[in-house]
Amino acid sequence: MASVTGTSRTAAGKWILVVDDDAIFRDTAASILRSAGYRVHSAPDYRLALEILERGDPVDLLILDIVMPDRVNGFALARMARLRRPMLKVIYISGFDIPHATEEEALGPIIRKPLDNDQLLDEIARILAG
Repeated sequence: MASVTGTSRTAAGKWILVVDDDAIFRDTAASILRSAGYRVHSAPDYRLALEILERGDPVDLLILDIVMPDRVNGFALARMARLRRPMLKVIYISGFDIPHATEEEALGPIIRKPLDNDQLLDEIARILAG
């Protein structure tokens, strides 16, 4: 698939952990990523996401929803994940408007739902390349 922005997409061997409480979104995102050649873990909440990281499963990039029904939002989960893996790259997703003050908490870019497949794949390639 050609890149919209010209960023080279090289998925070979890269693992992505998708964390979202919405099972339909999580499954759709995982399918898109697998179709692009990425390997995917998925988790419905922060507990399973941290378990995946703590047991040492390979993860090159964390894609997570900012607003989750648990007491741990995406920003907090990213900080906890970075305590376990300081170099872990992060992309946030959200269907809500995120105030600029909140964006300052981010450890990576924020992409709005609904996602455009090319936008998501280009952003992943850009983050993994940098």
